[in-house]
Amino acid sequence: MSTQVTVVGVGMVPFAKPSASLPYNQLGAMATRAALADAGIDYTQVEQAYVGHVYGDSTSGQAALYDVGLSGIPIVNVNNNCATGSTALFLARQAIASGAAECVLALGFEQMQRGALGAQFTDRPNPLERFQATMEGLQGAAPGTPVAAQYFGGAARRHMQEYDTRADTFGRIAVKARSHAARNPLAVFREPITLEEVMASPTVFDPMTRLQCCPPTCGAAAAILCSEAFARKHGLDARITIAAQAMTTDRADSFDSGDMRRLIGFDMTRAAAQRVYEQAGVGPEDIDVIELHDCFTANELLSYEALGLVPEGGGEKMVLDGDNTYGGRWVVNPSGGLLSKGHPLGATGLAQCAELVWQLRGTAEQRQVPGARLALQHNLGLGGACVVTLYQSGEGAS
Repeated sequence: MSTQVTVVGVGMVPFAKPSASLPYNQLGAMATRAALADAGIDYTQVEQAYVGHVYGDSTSGQAALYDVGLSGIPIVNVNNNCATGSTALFLARQAIASGAAECVLALGFEQMQRGALGAQFTDRPNPLERFQATMEGLQGAAPGTPVAAQYFGGAARRHMQEYDTRADTFGRIAVKARSHAARNPLAVFREPITLEEVMASPTVFDPMTRLQCCPPTCGAAAAILCSEAFARKHGLDARITIAAQAMTTDRADSFDSGDMRRLIGFDMTRAAAQRVYEQAGVGPEDIDVIELHDCFTANELLSYEALGLVPEGGGEKMVLDGDNTYGGRWVVNPSGGLLSKGHPLGATGLAQCAELVWQLRGTAEQRQVPGARLALQHNLGLGGACVVTLYQSGEGAS
């Protein structure tokens, strides 16, 4: 039997535009200190650390944590594209569940540059070559257009073709994201926007407009995970547990289905979510609050369907019925999500974790989802990886 894993501390720094950010090592140290303070433990009690970052040199994790302490623990650097933060969380949970450690830190940070994401190395194979070739075979290439927008915009087009989804349905998701972020002091974009403003913003790759694309962001977030026995021994708040977690990568259908939705991770998400529901013995109808990977408005709508919240083709109705916000069936991305909170790649999965822990503790202030007891996290990276995590609140030491 595996050891039950608790989340006893979380920390996050305010996300910022690249022009207004501190260096990554300072961001990482700040988030770690915040998580340690939230847990009520000292860094010397941490036995292992998994540190996620995408744009950074080897051992950047050590550079951040050496500012916190020089305890000699194993520090593992993790890079899994946009799923990096939740991959670090996945590894930290495994270390505790297996009995290899009792108290582990998961940290993610990113110091990003302005502009669209692009390849950093041009003298070697690009890890997305298979994806690029598949995309070009399905919809051609659009030189000069951000590649990520082509992927997710293409998936939106497929949904529109199959289900007559309206372009402004995707735009409504951006409006919702800003309305949620307005309540989050840690989000980078907190000013409300209208549907008219979203649809009138410059087209990046039809139907995705600029206000439907997540911004390059800098930031950091961290979580302290431990065993229930460790929490009891040290009198820690063990109310929040990881009830289930699954990580998936691509299968053949991603490339040979002829469907852009599959290419950008729909099936990875569906498989991971199904495993999580089976592990925990719950269904999507039992979930109270969700943080999912809305790198583009298109991916939020597609994720409603992949996570099983609604059947395939039901995403538009969920948006139009208001079942993705306060007063509806689920509150999706109360933090503002990647679209408005920001998307510092290595930090995103752990920022999602922090938000859901605050929600389950009942300390999310103006963003609080009343009575939240089960929270679902979804973090996706092209290339590819997907991690789905279910958190549960209950009784524990405090």
